[in-house]
Amino acid sequence: MALAKIIEVSSSSQTSFDDAVKNAYAEVAQTVRNVKSVYVQDFLYEPGEADETGGRFRVHCKVTFMVENAND
Repeated sequence: MALAKIIEVSSSSQTSFDDAVKNAYAEVAQTVRNVKSVYVQDFLYEPGEADETGGRFRVHCKVTFMVENAND
């Protein structure tokens, strides 16, 4: 029987939403195998302060991966 698990993660980038999603996947992939999808639930842009060069792009994601069976 196949079993999938979903975890929620947040990530950010100073460059773009696309980079924030890639950062989320890269971090999860370091410790989780069999990642099947990354669903972006929320996008948030936080403008920088007046003395900063820019803001932050944040994403909240649901990551689905397959759980390995010990009998396989």
